[in-house]
Amino acid sequence: MQTPPKQDAGDGRVADAPKGNWVDRYAPEALKPYFRMARFDRPIGYQLLFWPCAISSAMAAIARPEAPFPYLAIILFFIGAYVMRGAGCVFNDIVDRDIDGKVARTRSRPIPSGRVSVTQAAGFMVLLALVGLLVLVQFNPFTIGLGIASLVLVAIYPFMKRITYWPQLFLGLAFSWGALMGWAAHMGSLGWPPVLLYLGSICWVIGYDTIYALQDIEDDVLIGVKSTARLFGDRARPIVAGFYAVGIALWLAAAFLSGAGWAFFATAWVAPAILVWQLATLDPADHPGCLKRFKANHWVGLAFTLSLWIAYLAQTSF
Repeated sequence: MQTPPKQDAGDGRVADAPKGNWVDRYAPEALKPYFRMARFDRPIGYQLLFWPCAISSAMAAIARPEAPFPYLAIILFFIGAYVMRGAGCVFNDIVDRDIDGKVARTRSRPIPSGRVSVTQAAGFMVLLALVGLLVLVQFNPFTIGLGIASLVLVAIYPFMKRITYWPQLFLGLAFSWGALMGWAAHMGSLGWPPVLLYLGSICWVIGYDTIYALQDIEDDVLIGVKSTARLFGDRARPIVAGFYAVGIALWLAAAFLSGAGWAFFATAWVAPAILVWQLATLDPADHPGCLKRFKANHWVGLAFTLSLWIAYLAQTSF
């Protein structure tokens, strides 16, 4: 690899990464900039990309109880989410390298800080994408086609903050794609449950990424970057509440159409309760608090997945 441009002062840690993460503590020094660029030091991104896949897979298992539960597919989706989220982050950093250098939270990232060159970043992105491709080809042809189609959304997302106040919508279109993939991997086709799950997930993503974007709103105003956080302004809390409400309603409808029974609806209140907590305690001026509430969406995805898994067990055991 070629020698990267000049480096910033310090040890290379990224400002918004959690302290004591595994990359900072255990990764080889030569690989740390690349792992940081792929956000391997911040699990929330691949978690949020993975949960629509897991939810959709569990929903498909309920709709087709005669087939084994898709544990292997869920493991493959987890690996795919991990590496493809990394590839997407690298691509985003290549596109946003000039913007990131002007934002306090992102100027310490490997490309704007000079620790990784654009050429090196592109090579690492291709490597991650190849691993993702190896995962994708384990599925049926219909699912492979869906996965390839998602690359269009991944490619256009980083540019949206320059031309629209709705980049969170395009992130939702890309990050929710697993809601279609999980069902397709089990069924070999699509239906209303995954479509409703996909639409609900888009609403969920718009909501949580608006909360995330509240951290950067002052810098975004100065450099002209657009976001729903800027668009919604003082109305962010009620508007996010509306997106969350529609998202949960669509998820519940999808679960009902897939055949989820009493065990699901007896436990499905946990995910909405976490969303209510986020909004009830949200202070847009408290940036660490916004990040904490954004990260809590990992538990939303886990809770909904577990509710569906419990419903599957109840359905196949009685």
